[in-house]
Amino acid sequence: MKIVSIEAFPTSFPVPEGAGVSLGVGRAVKRDAVVVKVTTEDGITGWGESHHGRAHTAVAALLQTTLRRLVIGMDADDVVGVWNRIYRGQLASHGMGAGCALAMSGLDMALWDIRAKAANMPLYRLLGGAARAVPAYAGGVALGYQPPEELVEEARPHMEAGYRAVKLRIGDTVPKDIARMEAVRHAFGEGIDILADANTAYSLSDVRRVMPAMDALSMGWLEEPFPPHDHRSYREARSYGRTPLAVGENHFTRYEFAPLLEDDSIGIWQPDLSKCGGITEALRIAAIASAYKIPVHPHSSMTGLNQAATIHFLCAIDNAGYFEADVSRANLFRDALVSEPWRIGADGCVRPNEAPGIGVEVDEDWLRAHPAIEGPGYV
Repeated sequence: MKIVSIEAFPTSFPVPEGAGVSLGVGRAVKRDAVVVKVTTEDGITGWGESHHGRAHTAVAALLQTTLRRLVIGMDADDVVGVWNRIYRGQLASHGMGAGCALAMSGLDMALWDIRAKAANMPLYRLLGGAARAVPAYAGGVALGYQPPEELVEEARPHMEAGYRAVKLRIGDTVPKDIARMEAVRHAFGEGIDILADANTAYSLSDVRRVMPAMDALSMGWLEEPFPPHDHRSYREARSYGRTPLAVGENHFTRYEFAPLLEDDSIGIWQPDLSKCGGITEALRIAAIASAYKIPVHPHSSMTGLNQAATIHFLCAIDNAGYFEADVSRANLFRDALVSEPWRIGADGCVRPNEAPGIGVEVDEDWLRAHPAIEGPGYV
């Protein structure tokens, strides 16, 4: 199964007027993605997602040029060989670490899609897993820093749909963040897990002030209060309370996750299959975490390709945590680009697709009708 074609599609759609919610990194004005298509000489097509990294045309260009020339002609079955070729030729040198990790992630995902399709089995089986119910949390809630009563009403239909966990965006002001978390706990009781993501918007002082309230509310975790490279702040903040600190969506490859063990401050790892180096590397990261009894709750929030692949991944590791179910409004990359990637069950769980490969179909007409929109996604 020689690789004969690699195509990268940077794609965008504008956020509707008046719907540009705000979070720690700014107000959303559009959504971007990079979709990767790999074709073999046998005519098998695999699809993957490279996270846009707020530079979707640049990520796509790296795929279409350097990575394509490194990989064309290699065996699509040889995912480790392809990964190593890119590592030696690009990732480990030339100052392109994060950009290369993003680009190669979608390529690697597409190769796993091809391998599973060639074997005529769903991806989770090829990965050594089994079909099972994967607990999910409702992500994409509280993106607008809305008043507590409006937040409760936004979360309510998801709780009624079956979710037993919800993630709130914080990073506004500490008093307002606490009021929102308290409102959700009061509205839905102790039977749900409440998680919080600060999107790197907190200072050490903010975490010192918010942590006692989070402990009292039995919050599941505090995600990315600081930038991922700020190891000192994470080490300091770990002493402020009992709520676990969570990171990983902006850590690339096992070489950035391994030092977290030395810091001994992060209780939850969140690799993103479209960022960390692909499924091949995510399996390695999960194995490292497993040796230290660290749960893996992958980040997943852009296209249905990454979301569906993440469920397969969670079915194949022994330290699997939550699936991040993107319930944000009007995500066309979830609802129009691909066939249904997942469905929440009454038990608050999702299950892997049973079709060969990742198990979703890509609408290439829709993809080509939504070319890249240049400029920042948040302002």
